Amino acid sequence: MKANKGQIERALAAPADTRFFLLHGPDEAGSRGLLKALASAMGDDSERIDLSGADLKADPARLADEAAAISMFGGSRWILVEQAGDEILPALEALIEAQVAGNPVAIVAGALKAGSKLLKLALAAPSALAFASYPPDARDADRLVVELARGQGLSVRPDVARRIADACGGNRTVIEQELAKYALYADASPDAPKPVDHDMIDAIGAGADEGDLSRIVDSVVGGNAAMLEAEIARLRAAGLEGITLIRAVLRRMALLARLRAEVEQGNSVSAVMASSGKSLFWKEKDAIGPQLGRWRPELIAKAVSRLVEAERQVMSPGGPGVVAADAELFAICRQAARLR
Repeated sequence: MKANKGQIERALAAPADTRFFLLHGPDEAGSRGLLKALASAMGDDSERIDLSGADLKADPARLADEAAAISMFGGSRWILVEQAGDEILPALEALIEAQVAGNPVAIVAGALKAGSKLLKLALAAPSALAFASYPPDARDADRLVVELARGQGLSVRPDVARRIADACGGNRTVIEQELAKYALYADASPDAPKPVDHDMIDAIGAGADEGDLSRIVDSVVGGNAAMLEAEIARLRAAGLEGITLIRAVLRRMALLARLRAEVEQGNSVSAVMASSGKSLFWKEKDAIGPQLGRWRPELIAKAVSRLVEAERQVMSPGGPGVVAADAELFAICRQAARLR
């Protein structure tokens, strides 16, 4: 069944009546954020079983077996399935048909096509819930910052929340990491809240130690592969690579998404640029105008999704590391070149 935000949050907090949750959509960080409700409901001492799509393709009966099994430690248990697609269909069918399945299953599937058999099965099954997460727009991202900051014992003004959201590309995981850094810096906690101001962000925020990344961002979003190659080499020699470069491009894409929304409402590119005023760094204005005219909303959303996935791969133990970041930057650069 399809769930809205409130329904999925309530169900994850009380998962007894749901066989599996399908958390999909281009905002994978949002999907992973929802998992915290399930983990909290199961308890700190719960046992989590991690499976992949490849595991279930090789052994379709395993999912139903794990869902019915009793924890060896005597507590609760739940199953997390990642990197999964239509190949897990037989495993889910067996889970739905199983007579006993007391352990909830959560599937993080990323962006799925409308014709996905996995999505169709989840939408049709009364014992399943499907929810799609999308990158937040500017207003939602600001609210997300304020909400997450409150949990860290931080108070954030609207203008500061906007700056943090833009700097983190609206990515929930990155926002949480930044806020945790601010809380540690300010010695903040829910019992002893502290404010976050622009001076703190200037001192330790994302980008405070990243040097001038505008050229690599412009090379990616503008479609200049030769410049991108040179900039990667230059920045790597300076010790900047991987996550740092991805986040810099994410910030530009978040900015383009916000500005492009105004263009889609019927405003001209020049009018949007003129009305943005001081929200645009003066050095970047000449590059952003042409980029805003070329990048359509669906392409921006796709680029953001791919950058978030590349960041996850870079951070994954045993993953491809910075190679994933470089590959994705060149892929987006090639797309930008086709738009010129």
